[in-house]
Amino acid sequence: MTNPNSDPIRAYYHTLLSTWGRQHWWPAQSRFEVIVGAYLTQNTSWTNVEKALSNLRQARRLSLSGIRRTPQATLEKLIRSAGYFRQKAQRLKTFVRFLDRRYDGSLSRMFAQPTAQLREELLALNGVGPETADSILLYAGNHPVFVVDAYTRRILERHELISPRAAYDEIREQFERALPLVAAKAAGSQTERATGTPATRPRGSSHPPSRMSTAPRSPIAQVFNEMHGLIVGVGKNYCLNSRPQCDTCPLRDFLPNDKMRRVTSA
Repeated sequence: MTNPNSDPIRAYYHTLLSTWGRQHWWPAQSRFEVIVGAYLTQNTSWTNVEKALSNLRQARRLSLSGIRRTPQATLEKLIRSAGYFRQKAQRLKTFVRFLDRRYDGSLSRMFAQPTAQLREELLALNGVGPETADSILLYAGNHPVFVVDAYTRRILERHELISPRAAYDEIREQFERALPLVAAKAAGSQTERATGTPATRPRGSSHPPSRMSTAPRSPIAQVFNEMHGLIVGVGKNYCLNSRPQCDTCPLRDFLPNDKMRRVTSA
């Protein structure tokens, strides 16, 4: 009989969480800030997003009413550091109009919708692909969907868990099948709240605690949240695009045998 704990996705989760602890991702003070960040992070680094968010915050525009009342040309200047600023400003305006028209400007009403329905509505908006939609659903709305990004695909391809042609939803569903067992075991337990080894550096993609990163979540949303942050940490610090640092990666022991031999002999 197959051991239910032998799934590699679950093994990755336990290994990374015990190494790095809580990642406190997504760093934000409000649900709307998460949504703005999800739009701004498209095709750019989080450092550039933080600059744009800081500009919006200083200008008192990091809110629904702030985006709504800001002329698009002004909004473009405020988010210029995030790149593609004209498209992103227009997309933020489009989201606010959608929220106003469909949900009377209420994020609570929007997030109260069934996950599948809301996901389709978000995907129908200009500039919202699966990663952006799922980031909004998970991090702002506490919906149990896993976010797949380029790091996720790269790591799973190199570990031969997916094919290079795997579709986004195929990868997402792989995580969504594997991780509910982790959430079920963690519910009511302190085991999955490890803080990691303080001296361990880098600590994945960890950020200081924020209002959103410490907000109450369902057990499964919390596990999806942590797993995505942990995967980002591996991608940023070890599973690099051109020069992967496999010999020091926390997931080194999970490499396929032929790749492990190459790492060992390097």
